[in-house]
Amino acid sequence: MPTGETQVVTTCTRDCPSACGLIAHVQGGRVVKLSGNPAHPVNQGTVCRKVPAFLRRMHSPQRVLTPLRRRGGSWSPVSWKDALDEMAERLKDAVERFGPESILYYMGFGERTALKLLNARFFALLGGVTTLRGTLCGGTGYAAQSQDFGPRVSHDPLDLANARTIVLWGRNPVATQFGLMPQLRRARDRGVKVVLIDPRASESAALANVHIRPRPGRDAFLALAVAKRILEQGWQDQEFLALHADNLEAYLDMLAREPMDALLAACDVDAATVDALACDYVQGRPTATLLGWGLHRFTLGHEMIRAVDALGAVSGNIGLAGGGVSQGFEEWGPYDQEVWGADLHPPRRTFLMPQIGREILAATDPPVAVAVISAANPVCMAPNSDLVAQALDAVPFVVNMNLFLDDTADHCDLFLPCAAFYEQRDLVASYGHNMVGPLLRAVDPPGECRSQFDIFMDLATRFPFADQFVHSEELWLRRILRPLLEKGVAWDELWRGPVRIPDAPMVPWADGRFDTPTGRFQLLTEVSACADCRDAARYPFSLLTVGGARYLCSEREPGDGAGPADLSMASDVALRLGIADGSPARMTSPLGSSLVVTVRHDATLRPDVVVCERGGWLKAGQGVNRLIPDMVSAVGQGTPYYEARVDVEPLA
Repeated sequence: MPTGETQVVTTCTRDCPSACGLIAHVQGGRVVKLSGNPAHPVNQGTVCRKVPAFLRRMHSPQRVLTPLRRRGGSWSPVSWKDALDEMAERLKDAVERFGPESILYYMGFGERTALKLLNARFFALLGGVTTLRGTLCGGTGYAAQSQDFGPRVSHDPLDLANARTIVLWGRNPVATQFGLMPQLRRARDRGVKVVLIDPRASESAALANVHIRPRPGRDAFLALAVAKRILEQGWQDQEFLALHADNLEAYLDMLAREPMDALLAACDVDAATVDALACDYVQGRPTATLLGWGLHRFTLGHEMIRAVDALGAVSGNIGLAGGGVSQGFEEWGPYDQEVWGADLHPPRRTFLMPQIGREILAATDPPVAVAVISAANPVCMAPNSDLVAQALDAVPFVVNMNLFLDDTADHCDLFLPCAAFYEQRDLVASYGHNMVGPLLRAVDPPGECRSQFDIFMDLATRFPFADQFVHSEELWLRRILRPLLEKGVAWDELWRGPVRIPDAPMVPWADGRFDTPTGRFQLLTEVSACADCRDAARYPFSLLTVGGARYLCSEREPGDGAGPADLSMASDVALRLGIADGSPARMTSPLGSSLVVTVRHDATLRPDVVVCERGGWLKAGQGVNRLIPDMVSAVGQGTPYYEARVDVEPLA
């Protein structure tokens, strides 16, 4: 350790399943490095490429260090007292004039820690405001797997040590879950076969022995084709299907009605590839399937996920060590759910997160008088971004809690600067593993930045429910963590390093009992007809807006990566359109919006797909979500980003 350096245990709180254990290296009152915590059982001392960027971002000279108030189109600094006084008066006035539902609380996914439950509790004590339902991310996957298994539980990542085959079905851990890489590298070293199923050669293609590129949105037909081949060969796990599965006859009837040629044509995968994948699932067992988040970025994403779940059942990989069909965990699960405060008021209005722009604009009884946004950048990250911006402009008073003046801040009235994750004390659970990790305050927040906990505690002193809400950090953390403490986790242990949730299974469903109404696994019985996209003639490309390895969504500095976004296209398609590698082009969508992009040739990409990294700011000349319609998935109220169709034409 360098002279004068101290090392502080912390945990990454960003919107990533890894929730990696980190070490903050502090010199002279400043965090100079973030490294991986070697004591964390999952990420084991590794860090992704985003971590150095996090540190640069936190130290950016453009980080906002004082509360700001917009007046006449420009920002000016205000004191915390004046900022919170005005916020409190606006909230009180909205409740008095229109009722609490005239207040919208938009709680984003940009920071997922235990104390964030108290943000929602504040608004519950206010009378119950309008909140969100649905999600920009994982709701479809959770709802789909819950239909099959009961409330979703995944295999512990450490169970990959028991796998002989790993299928990354739409998952890209190299870029979007780097904390899983120690387990995957160790598996590769043991000779485990890795199969990647993805329409594009993602960063994780380098891990894979085999790469299968189905047509986007048609993964259900690939899963059905593989299951059909297993059944034709008599390789199915008949004991599991007979003793532990419902709807078997209807499932088999569905497969019988679908000719193999039709299934292969639907997913655009050849018979030899399907045969090999069937062998991987049965003869390569235990086969661990890791579902990605791209699968539920479709209106019918639940069908794709359920078809893969059924394939896991048919092939005998459910409840098997080293097997399973896993996607995620519930990061709020370890906490006392009563702290949310939902029982403090009658049921209140909710807005669909995937359609937040139109929901705000359509609200009349009551209208939205105040909106409070925390840990989110919806103008950049929600679909139909221009409509979201229009909606926020229509709200009389909008508060934003964040670090930078991003796209959303341009449509707000009051900006409250927040602490970075290593500048506060808290605890973090994960939606990618079964560990709870500590946040220890490595340094003080710069300038006048404050944690959201401090902001809401201060704000609450201006309300009559202050005595019910304003308590110490430790008191609230002990209350929130009561379920863990009652299971025998020691308070001091939580602050030394990551702790495994005591009753989290390594291998779920091993006893053959499921949390469904019948106690049995539920096979799906229908998959929708495979019709061509309604916009395919005019807009020939599926637009996949993927997570990148360098940035996490829109967590960037102002001007970071400014200029046209890169758009990957199949090399031969781009040349046919007259677009050279590195040349400008215009991308258009049925929304009527367009975006100037820089085309990058990709010889491995499907000809019907174009790929753009999500998260670039509108004000930086990017903002790809301007082109994506604000639709809602059929199950789980998710956001079908990958339903977007676009055309691309050259620019001089």
